[in-house]
Amino acid sequence: MVSTVKVWFDKESDYLEVLFSDKPGYMRETDNDAVMERVDEEGNLLGFSVLGVSNLEREKPLVVEFISNVKI
Repeated sequence: MVSTVKVWFDKESDYLEVLFSDKPGYMRETDNDAVMERVDEEGNLLGFSVLGVSNLEREKPLVVEFISNVKI
């Protein structure tokens, strides 16, 4: 099985997006204000985005719990 992940970074807006699928979906909030999850109609995780990437602490990982079904 081959999986493709698309990663986009916009330096000007300091925005990172990671997509596991090109399926239609919508963005939904997470418990972290900087992170949104992209899900389909069934709640399957399609990807996520991070705002303010350059403001993340270098010594600490960004930890987010996605509430979606993970079906890539």
